Amino acid sequence: MKRALVEGAMSASSNHASLVSRQATNNGTSINDFVNSLSLDKPEADFVLRTLPNNRDVKALLAGQQYDKSSIARLSCEVLKKISRGDLVSVNEIQDVIQESWSETCWLIPSCIIKPKSAKDVSKALRIVEFFRTKYAVRSGGHSPNPGFSTLSDPGILIDMKGLNQIKLSKDNSVATIGPGVEWLQVYEALDPYGVSVIGGRGPTVGAGGFMLGGGYFHWSTKYGMAADNVKNFEVVLANGAVVNANAKTNTDLFWALKGGGPNYGIVTELQLYTVPIRNIWYQLGLYSPEKVPELIDAFAKWQNEGATDTRGSVGFLIGLESVFVGLFWDEPALKPEPFAPFYDIPQIEPATAPVNSTLVSLTQLLGFVGGDVSARHDYRALTTKVDAELYKQVYDYWRPKAQEVHDATGANMTFVFQPVPKSVAQQGNAKGGNAMNIPEINQMWWSTTMDWEHAADDDAVRAVSIDTTRKWKKLGEARGSFLPHLFMNDASRDQNPLASYGKDNLQRLRQIAAKYDPGQVFQKLQNNGFLLSKA
Repeated sequence: MKRALVEGAMSASSNHASLVSRQATNNGTSINDFVNSLSLDKPEADFVLRTLPNNRDVKALLAGQQYDKSSIARLSCEVLKKISRGDLVSVNEIQDVIQESWSETCWLIPSCIIKPKSAKDVSKALRIVEFFRTKYAVRSGGHSPNPGFSTLSDPGILIDMKGLNQIKLSKDNSVATIGPGVEWLQVYEALDPYGVSVIGGRGPTVGAGGFMLGGGYFHWSTKYGMAADNVKNFEVVLANGAVVNANAKTNTDLFWALKGGGPNYGIVTELQLYTVPIRNIWYQLGLYSPEKVPELIDAFAKWQNEGATDTRGSVGFLIGLESVFVGLFWDEPALKPEPFAPFYDIPQIEPATAPVNSTLVSLTQLLGFVGGDVSARHDYRALTTKVDAELYKQVYDYWRPKAQEVHDATGANMTFVFQPVPKSVAQQGNAKGGNAMNIPEINQMWWSTTMDWEHAADDDAVRAVSIDTTRKWKKLGEARGSFLPHLFMNDASRDQNPLASYGKDNLQRLRQIAAKYDPGQVFQKLQNNGFLLSKA
């Protein structure tokens, strides 16, 4: 079918509509100017010119008077439906489309969902959003658990990027061009026959767009830097609808800001990524008893200080209430990589996967199985410290009884995750032109936790465990001189402030760049939520 629109709550009762007033006439934009900006065919232009002038709420909007937000949102959807060139998704499927979001906390019903197929479609959507002053959200893979970040409720429009899912490889295999709606396993599978990969997500179903704007961490960021450091070019739609490129030669300030600066500058419609020679790899996935946590922490910290100097290796370390998962990853075939020696003598319950030479595709598939995309309410949280085994143990000992208590009361599953970030990660980023994240150039650990639970009534109780634990990390870490203020945006929870953690100078620079490319603050005022500069 032709058009990419899912009509959701368009029939919502006006009894639930909220009224707002505007102090000025829609930035001086007339209906004729608006239509001209869309470059429509005559039938489409005639429809808009016939529909808008006599609409009561449009008149009020343009006059700076009170208008019905729900009515305007529904009208925005009608215009989108008329002028969009994407695929039409049935109204009956809206619930299924919404439930493509990973977390049930994000299963919100918007006024409609637009599924663009091109940058031009995105440009039209943004012009419509700006003209009608309608709230919107953008969803690539929908893996954020933060409510309202990549979904929203009526009145508002969801721009679902999953239709932009192209994967192309240059003739010399040096650059992969992908759409923001593609999932990382799809990328790795497409590149596998050519013996290359890209620096992308570790989870198979994570979408490319939001992941990259948050910086993106990969197994071998140790060797190549953050995922965003390996972008050759961003194609991005600005607030005024212009489609521009941002790279090392064009719009260089925007290029820098998009590498970890979040959704503050535009909607990315295409990514050109440098490929890396990663295909055949070695890995070992092990399961351990929780009684082995102290030994595993010592081994992990020892590897951070010594083994991580060999950037071919990386470690995944996840503690649950019933078992502990440790993944050892090496970027080429091997027998038993020496840097992982601290782990080899610690007895496992059983090997989830015995040491094996295989492929990145097979590893990504296995990690998807281990992680399990269960249907539930989810949340996660971020924090950073220096390498400090004693601190790791102290905070783990604080977290475990709290997590167990809430698990017993609610059934919630919780994890305690150590992510190693050697100084080579920041060094690579700086060598490749820099990024917005201001990652300290020292060995460090990015802690995260993932929580899964069933009932909305338990939201506060479950989230309190992670909130209390981050406070404990900060308190004990500061006392030991090991706390670092940096927050990894991709793992940050809704109430955290990763942009501010980049430091005053970087935050000021990010604000200046946003003022240049979005002087009307469309992405700050109309974007429903997210890690926005207006909240930093």
